[in-house]
Amino acid sequence: MKIHFIAIGGSVMHQLAIALKRKGYIVTGSDDEIFEPAKGNLEKEGILPAEMGWFPAKIEPALDAVILGMHAKADNPELQRAGELALPIYSFPEYIYQESRDKTRVVVGGSHGKTTTTAMIMNVLKDAGRDFDYLVGARLEGFSQSVNITQAPVIVCEGDEYPASTLEKRPKFHFLFPHIAVLTGIAWDHINVFPTFDNYLEQFRIFIDKIEPGGVLIYNETDEVLARLVKEQTGKKALRTIGYGVPEHRIENGITVVTLEGQSGSLKVFGEHNLLNLHAAYLVARELGVGTAEFLKGMASFSGAAKRLELLAANDSVNIYRDFAHAPSKVKATIRAVKTQFPGRRLIAVLELHTYSSLNEQFLSEYKGSLDPADDAVVFYSRHALELKRLPPLPVEKVRAEFGKPGLVVIQDREELRAWLMRESFKNVNLLLMSSGNYDGLDVTALSAEVI
Repeated sequence: MKIHFIAIGGSVMHQLAIALKRKGYIVTGSDDEIFEPAKGNLEKEGILPAEMGWFPAKIEPALDAVILGMHAKADNPELQRAGELALPIYSFPEYIYQESRDKTRVVVGGSHGKTTTTAMIMNVLKDAGRDFDYLVGARLEGFSQSVNITQAPVIVCEGDEYPASTLEKRPKFHFLFPHIAVLTGIAWDHINVFPTFDNYLEQFRIFIDKIEPGGVLIYNETDEVLARLVKEQTGKKALRTIGYGVPEHRIENGITVVTLEGQSGSLKVFGEHNLLNLHAAYLVARELGVGTAEFLKGMASFSGAAKRLELLAANDSVNIYRDFAHAPSKVKATIRAVKTQFPGRRLIAVLELHTYSSLNEQFLSEYKGSLDPADDAVVFYSRHALELKRLPPLPVEKVRAEFGKPGLVVIQDREELRAWLMRESFKNVNLLLMSSGNYDGLDVTALSAEVI
């Protein structure tokens, strides 16, 4: 097979290119800029483009497929050449499906928790010695790649609702056609892509409709919106459904112990949202033939995905966590998890507004009360982020009013944020840093070491 990647340098695109190269395919690619770690990874595999730019001459009739990355625009000269030659052009998820037609496909979707749930399933299957392929949106301990494509009989995919490519505006998870589907919950976000809540809901209705005949849908029945949607949608087709909730558990000296089918095991992760994710992962593992004891053994070593309640640093007096939380539902769940796990500790929560939705005045009201459980809270956003997203200035007083938390600190300058944190007392404290960005370039790893 000869495969060409347009925009090969993407964080997941280059991982797929490497996976196909290792499978024995002839892989080429182009991009107008490639950054680390993609650059080094591609170079190591011998598939880094010799020079940056777009070269229509690379698009030849002998190609079996052209895979189009999100970074590529509709007027890309290589894309236009592929169209002229009538070559098969795939978005990333469309091609994943082509490679997994004969596999049992597991797809984890939902507004939150899908990366962690996917990672839990992967960790358990690996620990159990099962052969499987995967696609996940984060770095995971024990896995060198975030994409793997082999001859394995099963593939486990994180399926998100963002558009598949510049040509294909439908969500990625509409193209994966699962045999085993998971929906972790529905909480409206991405207002630049889905302008209304009903438009967002429609994407999940379509996803359910895409489940293969005779398949199973595993869903979070504690989410009222999702439970109602599943009831409405599954009445229209033959589909097995399994609802899940928070499993039986207890906290012993800051360690969560979970009980499933009368068997118990200790966890490295914590929080009700992670227990929900674990229950979904367990039900998937059971569908794939993994027993309860085997599952708990695999979960005992699971330390979480990168930036998902990731412990950056700790001593006897302070724990510093980094989390990807940015949408209101994710912020609420993450803060609640830390506060519940460590009820005797003061919680300092720092939230960066970085996405288009979070920086939009019309969406801010969705955050009302989200920071309330924190003892001290900071909302940070940079003027630079607003400029990049072509949004108007966001008034500090508007942010304070919409969050509605007394004493909320609002900061717009990176160095001011750093100075505020370094003035704090970190005795018997948990510091929670929540962001899908990087606090306008603040080195949180170095900051954490300094706090410790």
